[in-house]
Amino acid sequence: MKLMQILSMISILVFSLVGVAFITLLERKILGYMQIRLGPNKVGTEGILQPFSDAIKLYTKEMSWPVQSNFIAFFLSPCLSLTLSLVMTTLMPYMKPLINMKLAMLMFLSVLGLGVYPILISGWASNSNYSLIGGMRALAQTISYEVSLVFILLSMLLMTSSLSFYSILMTQKMFFFFMTLIPFLLWMFSSVAELNRTPFDFAEGESELVSGFNTEYSSSSFAIIFMAEYLMILLFSMYTSVFFLKSSNNISSMMKFMMLMFFFIWIRATLPRYRYDKLMNLSWKFILPTATFNLFISIFLTVYSKY
Repeated sequence: MKLMQILSMISILVFSLVGVAFITLLERKILGYMQIRLGPNKVGTEGILQPFSDAIKLYTKEMSWPVQSNFIAFFLSPCLSLTLSLVMTTLMPYMKPLINMKLAMLMFLSVLGLGVYPILISGWASNSNYSLIGGMRALAQTISYEVSLVFILLSMLLMTSSLSFYSILMTQKMFFFFMTLIPFLLWMFSSVAELNRTPFDFAEGESELVSGFNTEYSSSSFAIIFMAEYLMILLFSMYTSVFFLKSSNNISSMMKFMMLMFFFIWIRATLPRYRYDKLMNLSWKFILPTATFNLFISIFLTVYSKY
């Protein structure tokens, strides 16, 4: 059984990384068709081998090291970012006979809370004003929206009375989407901000920060940051389908997961970037109070149902 658990974790990690490669292709294709252009279509049939071409290009380029940077922190922060994302892949409830953490939700929140450190370290260690501003923006944004995410998940936990993802999955007798419509909408807002996706991509802000916290990164280090970011999109799509849409191990679950991933890509092609002060107002003046009110309602319903 121990060997099977190790093999299962390795297979999950490998297939997650391969999936990330094709998410980048999916995004470029969707954005291309939405903007009435072709997108990648030269490498392989309809551009299917483009991710491998990009990987070879990025990992064979010469890596640049800023002279004034803090070398060790600058080098390790992208690796830490990818490591945290890979740790989160092992929490998925689909491999219940082999991998089933009883405190998976606690682990999820702990690793999610650590996610801001690689961005902050990258911005500071680069010794670049643009990178530092991008890191500080990411810190404020991530902390603001993680509070809301925790409150939304707490309301889910009260309804299912478990910290295990598998138990949450099995407790859903009907789509939680209909039972928790408001938490679902709040979760989607907060997820987009947590993932630094348009219209909340202030940590990268290409138009005013050149590239944000990863301005000084190139070659393989840039590719690792890129992989970690897209792996988080894949993970949040999966977790959303598990928490709200009763996803188990079948084709319909895969369709829900793909629809959520399409949503995260679609809004990038559709929405302009928010103003930063409006993002903070949205978090602290609307999403957090609404999530808190929803938590109190969940507590009341849970207590009432017991009596």
